Amino acid sequence: MKARLITQEGYDKLKAELDYLWRTERPEVTQKVTWAASLGDRSENADYQYNKKRLREIDRRVRYLRKCIDELGIVHYAPEQEGKVFFGAWVEIENEDGEVKRFRIVGYDEIFERKDYISIDSPMARGLLKKEVGDEVAIRTPAGEAYWYINQIEYVQT
Repeated sequence: MKARLITQEGYDKLKAELDYLWRTERPEVTQKVTWAASLGDRSENADYQYNKKRLREIDRRVRYLRKCIDELGIVHYAPEQEGKVFFGAWVEIENEDGEVKRFRIVGYDEIFERKDYISIDSPMARGLLKKEVGDEVAIRTPAGEAYWYINQIEYVQT
């Protein structure tokens, strides 16, 4: 099984989500379910049905986060990474048509809700690993090979 990697920022965000769900949202929803159940007939009670469903969603996410957080390996910045593309790097690339893309290479659990993050397991990230500014990288796509030049590499130091 491959190690599940994450940046410190991503780890902190998942921990904060877990804390919020468990300490804030879950007690509120539980209270709403209890109140709605006290009104009587649950089969036609929309408040009860909706909040019971939301409670199941919260519990499922909490179970996932607890398991996930235990399995994650935090990758910290090291000065030896400077000048090359590794996990956690912000990379700016450009193709022959002048199209420029900028993104950060992170773990799978961090890419959701962020358009400027890509997974370390993606073909683009795999092709860029260990490359330096000025290098040309060939990335295999469904439409054929695409060539990109690395313009810039930056690291967020935590």
